Amino acid sequence: MFSILSISLIIMLISMIVMLLASILSKKTIIDREKSSPFECGFDPKSSSRIPFSLRFFLITIIFLIFDVEIALILPIILIMNTSNILIWTITSIIFILILLLGLYHEWNQGMLNWSN
Repeated sequence: MFSILSISLIIMLISMIVMLLASILSKKTIIDREKSSPFECGFDPKSSSRIPFSLRFFLITIIFLIFDVEIALILPIILIMNTSNILIWTITSIIFILILLLGLYHEWNQGMLNWSN
């Protein structure tokens, strides 16, 4: 028990020293004209190079990622069907899919799935 604690403290100490040295020795500047410039050619832009970001696009991307992760969670359910109790497996699968469908219904009801207003 004491050896695990001492090894953990040594590892934490070494990692803190490395992080401190990295932050001291880094040559990053907070405001650098070259890094904040949108072009690599050296010319100053005539107008703003930043276009407004569509919040609707961001929300649809987040919804896609959430459902993509949920599909990755559904796939192992199929694999464990043979090794688990069929009643517990069925109840768990139905509850999980019901939660997904309720979430989809809520997003549809709120208008999050409509691309245009």
